[in-house]
Amino acid sequence: MKVVVTGMDLFHPGLNETKDGSLQVHLEFWVQRSSAHSRIQGLTPLGSPIHESVTVCKNWISEMGKKSTLSSTKSSLTVTNYVFDGTSPPYTPSSSTNPLQLYGRSKRDGEVAVLGVDGAKVIVLRVPVLYGPAPQNSDSAINILLDVVQDQSGKTYKMDHYATRYPTNVLDIADFLVRLTGLKKPIPPILHYSSDEPFTKYEICLTFAKILGLPHKHIIPDAEPPSGEGATTRPRDCHLYTKETEDLAVDGGLGLSLFEEWWTSYLKK
Repeated sequence: MKVVVTGMDLFHPGLNETKDGSLQVHLEFWVQRSSAHSRIQGLTPLGSPIHESVTVCKNWISEMGKKSTLSSTKSSLTVTNYVFDGTSPPYTPSSSTNPLQLYGRSKRDGEVAVLGVDGAKVIVLRVPVLYGPAPQNSDSAINILLDVVQDQSGKTYKMDHYATRYPTNVLDIADFLVRLTGLKKPIPPILHYSSDEPFTKYEICLTFAKILGLPHKHIIPDAEPPSGEGATTRPRDCHLYTKETEDLAVDGGLGLSLFEEWWTSYLKK
């Protein structure tokens, strides 16, 4: 079985080094992401309203679902845990969605569109914020915090110490999806994949400072909820319940990396 995955945010060229059947899986993983972005950008004129861009994305995802009915390929749509409002974690795959902002709503609408296609060979994979190897730190909301810690210029940063996140390694997700192809039983339409290690952004900065041996007095914790007209509405805790995924008994289990351990090893390279 081949797997096509859309929605990932990080790229790791080393993924194509595998010599078994997962080679094609990994290549299609990234090629499909690239073509998706190209199509969305090509159909959405510069300066068009955000809601139009979201509609284009939703329509493209629906088309992906329709095409999957004619293919032997099992597709996976990767979406954010921000489809939930963060008020009553942990969230199961069957929990009611209630996104607080446009980003979460667009992902929820994508879920509804693709799962609404009769006979679609699609799995919705919900994940939290991601980290891992990337061309530049700004490609990830986690990796970019390295730049904050390493900025010893005297500039100060106010850092969120209110919302809890569960940063998950993108390589672990890719590896899990490859192993999922070997499963010999039906797969539920919605799966959750997440680390269980809780961090605020401020705590992540402290972890990076510890690994790098750098002072962090320039990073100021902010434990207040977002407020004000210009504040971004972010859910407080969208922890994903993963027992149903674990119960599938995929060979190798979830295969989750430990955050500090992975970064310690990676930053030494």
